[in-house]
Amino acid sequence: MANKDSDSLPQSANAADGALVRESWKVFQIMAEFVEGFERLATIKPSVSVFGSARTSRAHADYLNAETVSRSLSDAGFAIVSGGGPGIMEAANKGGKAGKAPSIGLNIMLPKEQTSNEYQDIEMNFRHFFTRKVMFVKYASAYVIFPGGFGTLDEMAEILTLVQTGKSRHIPIILVNRAFWSGLLDWFQNTLVSNGMINQQDLSLISIAETAEDVLKIIFDHYENRDFEPSVQEQEILLQL
Repeated sequence: MANKDSDSLPQSANAADGALVRESWKVFQIMAEFVEGFERLATIKPSVSVFGSARTSRAHADYLNAETVSRSLSDAGFAIVSGGGPGIMEAANKGGKAGKAPSIGLNIMLPKEQTSNEYQDIEMNFRHFFTRKVMFVKYASAYVIFPGGFGTLDEMAEILTLVQTGKSRHIPIILVNRAFWSGLLDWFQNTLVSNGMINQQDLSLISIAETAEDVLKIIFDHYENRDFEPSVQEQEILLQL
């Protein structure tokens, strides 16, 4: 028995060493994604990150509205940043590409559902959700969120948490389609606020819009007395994302 155990030790050690080497090299892959993202997006300003379901059909009212909103934002000078896939992401890139500013897709490699759309002036591909998330936040002047599923809710919760906790600068967070979001907003008010999980003032981080005109007004009202560029203090905050 002793010999059997001692014989297995080198194999276990080799397996552990191999796993450690693989994990260590993974760090360089992650670093490469950050570096490429910073280099390619740092000069694309101002920009608006647009989110929504990959499953929304091209004939759906949300798709058509996302295309219109993104075209209006692009014509107003905002680069459009989406997840680069189908559905609302495609609508956002399509509207952005038809406008005056760049259309950018931050694609993610997934086992299913994610395929790149054809409306991207700048196309990037990520293996890791967390590096991709940083790119959505770091250079955004606003978040525009259309109806979507878990991925969309994840992005919404991420930016709300970052702004609420002071880990990112305060930017407009705009939910489009009140009818879709009203149940969630009621739950925020009646459950999260009522149970002290968030403060009443935290709900003021969220704006509701229906049309392109609504979205543009919310964004320009927010920046009426300040620049779209982050202040020196905000730049320091964004370095800590």
